[in-house]
Amino acid sequence: MRENLFKSSLFQQIPNGKLYFQQDFLSPREADLYFNTLRTTLPWQQQSIKLFGKSVLQPRLQSWHGDRSYTYSGLTMAPHPWTPELQKLRERISCLCSSPFNSVLANLYRNGQDSMGWHQDNESELGPNPIIASVNLGESRRFLLKHIHDNSIIELELTHGSLLVMAGEIQHYWKHSVPKTKLNKGERINLTYRMIK
Repeated sequence: MRENLFKSSLFQQIPNGKLYFQQDFLSPREADLYFNTLRTTLPWQQQSIKLFGKSVLQPRLQSWHGDRSYTYSGLTMAPHPWTPELQKLRERISCLCSSPFNSVLANLYRNGQDSMGWHQDNESELGPNPIIASVNLGESRRFLLKHIHDNSIIELELTHGSLLVMAGEIQHYWKHSVPKTKLNKGERINLTYRMIK
């Protein structure tokens, strides 16, 4: 029987939250297959969001899949159907986390200039203490967490085939981002599984 992730020693308790990081969640062969399939089959789009009252294009491509629509930053995304690959990963992560997920946001970072700004996944439809499970495929990128009170930073390198899980009160006290880089970076796909209430 698989150990409950949240009771395992692999889960790192941080101030006001929990983090789990597994670098080899997928084998290199599995990760390559998922990346190549999802890159060519998902309906990628560049969406506009409201930022300080202005409509701006997000610096990445996205595809929303699952059972529910999702609204953030003035953008409402209607879900595309689950693909076999997204469904298979969902089942595997749900088993590991002992938690159901009914939606996934896929992000495609085309190069080092594509990014994700500082934010918290704290929309009401995610519930009070959401579990966000993030699968990383393709190019490695820096992932930063910053505490909202003391600005302390946690930095991780999200590698091909890795899994990051954020849980507990983390979305209340920490912002996270994927910053731009001047390094020559190839494409990266990030899948963030979540439960929409």
